[in-house]
Amino acid sequence: MANNNLQDIAKKIVSKTILAADESTNTIKKRFDTIGVESNPENNRIYRQIFFTTPGIEKFVSGVILYDETVYQKNNDETPFPQILINKGVFPGIKVDRKTIEIPGFEKDTFTQGLDDLGDRLLEYKKQGCVFSKWRAVFTINTNSPSSLSIERNASDLALYALLSQESGIVPIVEPEVMMDGKHTFEKDKEITEKVLTVVFEQLTKYRVDMKSMILKPNMVTSGKDCDKQESSDEIAQATLEVLEKTVNKDVPGIVFLSGGQTPNQATENLDEINKIKNKNPEKYPWRLTASFGRALQGETLEAWKGKEENIKKAQEVFITRAEKVYKASHGE
Repeated sequence: MANNNLQDIAKKIVSKTILAADESTNTIKKRFDTIGVESNPENNRIYRQIFFTTPGIEKFVSGVILYDETVYQKNNDETPFPQILINKGVFPGIKVDRKTIEIPGFEKDTFTQGLDDLGDRLLEYKKQGCVFSKWRAVFTINTNSPSSLSIERNASDLALYALLSQESGIVPIVEPEVMMDGKHTFEKDKEITEKVLTVVFEQLTKYRVDMKSMILKPNMVTSGKDCDKQESSDEIAQATLEVLEKTVNKDVPGIVFLSGGQTPNQATENLDEINKIKNKNPEKYPWRLTASFGRALQGETLEAWKGKEENIKKAQEVFITRAEKVYKASHGE
């Protein structure tokens, strides 16, 4: 299946960076708890409006992933959020996966819900202005996890999701995340990330997903958060690129890294180092290598805002400063 229009949109989506503003209801509550603010539809709306209405966001951000609640919300002037982004030349996207469920008897292994009515939901989101979607599968490294069964199940679901998105005229972002949580070593993370991405691309090929009309959102290769030894940005960049070169189809237009619990500075520095290496070997790494950060783009802004109206301008200044750094890092600059 090939769609030249989707291929063109996919390239444009990865031209700058992607803001992941798609925290689920539970996740945004956890974020708000850290600043002592109640998470409710109105506070969520005000918070997300901070980002979408930041002057100059379009210089550094080419796409925003929204949550279902946010798609139907409006700014203070009653303009729908997707339309605000479109007016700025920023592509609106939508998180379509639902919660993860543990597979009984398989330790930390999970699968992601949301395929049942996905076709109908995609068409509805398209009516609201969304041009791309995102589906996340989670892999936790533990004694016997992730199992081969878990990897195959999630890879198959990611491929079917991608195919359904493309059939609906929407660019899919395929997100297989190997979690940083745990004590696992750098070598183990690299091994599992390579294994996961290998199976994901096998399934994408089997489902005849158009590689030129999709985007990959993987983790960088890092040690577990609780591992005693933590690697340098150069080591992280080298290992990440080695895995991508072995596993990712060369027709994919762009790879947008998730931050996965890294601090804003760590995520930005690692992205910068990845692109410094890429710039020396553009034929070896033909993809656009950029970011789709959530916490690493939002964390500092959340702290600056603290739920107070008088802090909004300062919060926007903090956000645009980080957005510019991440954009420059996506060029190794």
